[in-house]
Amino acid sequence: MKYYRGAQQRGHVNFDWLDSYHTFSFGNYYAPQHMGFSALRVINDDTVAPGAGFATHAHRDMEIISYILEGEIEHKDSMGNHFVVKQDEVQIMSAGTGITHSEYNGSETSRLKFLQIWVQPNVRGLKPGYQQKAIPQSAPLTALVTADGRNGSLIMHQDASIYRVKLSAEKAQGLSTENRFGYLHIVRGEAAMQLESNENYNLVNGDGFGVGENTDLTILSKSDNFEALWFDLPPHD
Repeated sequence: MKYYRGAQQRGHVNFDWLDSYHTFSFGNYYAPQHMGFSALRVINDDTVAPGAGFATHAHRDMEIISYILEGEIEHKDSMGNHFVVKQDEVQIMSAGTGITHSEYNGSETSRLKFLQIWVQPNVRGLKPGYQQKAIPQSAPLTALVTADGRNGSLIMHQDASIYRVKLSAEKAQGLSTENRFGYLHIVRGEAAMQLESNENYNLVNGDGFGVGENTDLTILSKSDNFEALWFDLPPHD
């Protein structure tokens, strides 16, 4: 099983204050063949103008992760949280039985760029929760969000993990799904990817590639400061 999602194939909306690319169906962008991958439901690549943002709105029964690439988010929610999420920090909001929140670009002069990620939980009706943390890169493959909080990662309510991959030029990283699904999203840079079947792909910023169970792949960075997210996912969610 292979699933390729090219950066230029993604849905795109531009509201002046928000320029967003949707890997999967979201809002007014609907593509029935792109409704998510396993428990991974949304990857939105959002650029928000200075001082602009998402007014108060509601969610429920979804694990919502924000991965800040540039700038900062000012977050307020119905649990009483009021935080600023800065570049290189990770935020997760477990919507559970229901939560309202707003998120704005915390700067009046600089843009905000972040990935908005939704993962479907494996339990519904949970008490809402919020976590935020800067997680330094401790290895080429570093856990950001997991089901059990291992190695200082944030916790989500799903049998899934999100890892950050960082490589310098010409460095390689192997990835394996065993009895799982995997999804790779390129955040920055370019890489050559080879599957165990000797199939080769060139992936650039914004590209995504999903694989099924028991698949080995290797990514070789073709740029300095290459960065990607690797999603370790349940096979049949």
